[in-house]
Amino acid sequence: MPDTTPPGSGEHSALLRFSSALFYAISSFLITVVNKTVLTSYRFPSYMFLGVGQMVTTVVVIYAAKKSKTVQFQDFDKSIFIKIFPLPLLYVGNQLTGLASTQKLSLPMFTVLRKFTILMTMILEVYILRKTFPRSLVFSVVTIVVGAMIAASSDLAFDVRAYTFILLNDVFTASGSVYTKQKLGVEGLGKYGVLFYNALLLVIPTVLFSA
Repeated sequence: MPDTTPPGSGEHSALLRFSSALFYAISSFLITVVNKTVLTSYRFPSYMFLGVGQMVTTVVVIYAAKKSKTVQFQDFDKSIFIKIFPLPLLYVGNQLTGLASTQKLSLPMFTVLRKFTILMTMILEVYILRKTFPRSLVFSVVTIVVGAMIAASSDLAFDVRAYTFILLNDVFTASGSVYTKQKLGVEGLGKYGVLFYNALLLVIPTVLFSA
């Protein structure tokens, strides 16, 4: 059978993947820097209320995209609670512990301790998603984590509360990542539906808790 793949499609696909990864890396870095600036340089008093603002923004932007038919996902009904559980709990835990640790840790140490997320995600994918990883990848991840432990051991500004927040954030991030992959296959949700309903279901309880 003749090859019907359009010329250059492989290069285009590789470029798209690389561009997506680069954009994610830049966005992830910038949101950490902006959160740190807001919470420390500008002394914003409540990391929890900052989280509420991010939830509201998520709901508004994705809802506008749905209305303009830029994205598509299931309309709200009672089945959403069953389909999406336990993601909302992991989502809010991830967001609030992330902001709390950003407020209390220096950015270099915050970045170092986030490396534990990689190992936790790998372990959860093995047990929940039944994935396997090559030894070279496992060795690389263990090396990263050992390096993070060495860096953390020399932290002169050690703060038990800050370390607790960042390690909880690692757990929530890893759990949320794995369960999100599992939920993406649920009919009608998709990645935008998961994001939208996570934020929508938790914004009011988080506002009340913040108050």
